[in-house]
Amino acid sequence: METYADKNGNSGISSYKLGTDYIWVRFTSGVTYEYTYSSAGSSSIEIMKSLAISGSGLNSYIMKYVKKSYSRIIR
Repeated sequence: METYADKNGNSGISSYKLGTDYIWVRFTSGVTYEYTYSSAGSSSIEIMKSLAISGSGLNSYIMKYVKKSYSRIIR
């Protein structure tokens, strides 16, 4: 997984992994959530990928738009 840059210094996200049609997001709690095209929609996943790469805004986006739209929890 790639380390999330957290440019604002206040994110609850520690790392992420990008796939063709998914993103895994690991929170600082240690829990990883998988968001997929099927669970959250392709446009949301592509926005999340972009925010992950930029290192800013991913946690806010998740909390506002896709919080419970994950496909599974990976422990």
